[in-house]
Amino acid sequence: QLQLVESGGGLVQAGGSLRLSCAASPPPFTNYYMGWFRQAPGKEREFMTGISKFGSNTYYVDSVKGRFTISRDNAKNTVYLQMNALKTEDTAVYYCAASTTSYSRSGNYDSWGQGTQVTVSS
Repeated sequence: QLQLVESGGGLVQAGGSLRLSCAASPPPFTNYYMGWFRQAPGKEREFMTGISKFGSNTYYVDSVKGRFTISRDNAKNTVYLQMNALKTEDTAVYYCAASTTSYSRSGNYDSWGQGTQVTVSS
């Protein structure tokens, strides 16, 4: 069974940056499309971005396009989320997720990490 472990969350000031990581096991990591979701307090989980199996294609929702970048290192079985120009409304628990069928359709993700908290202060 696929296990996903996120790291890299924390407290950052508005305008700052963070990079989240998500390590997957067991291999082969290239069996999976990968994505990132987030859930703010009192809100539903939101799909933000996905990446194809070898990283050639990515998808972003409008709210993070231009600020967040997803990438993956298949040799390290890890997917990353680089977050720049953070806003207070980016405060949420961030989850990585895996899909065997699609990188751009949120409903196709069916394996989840435990989440990592990101808090953006003003």
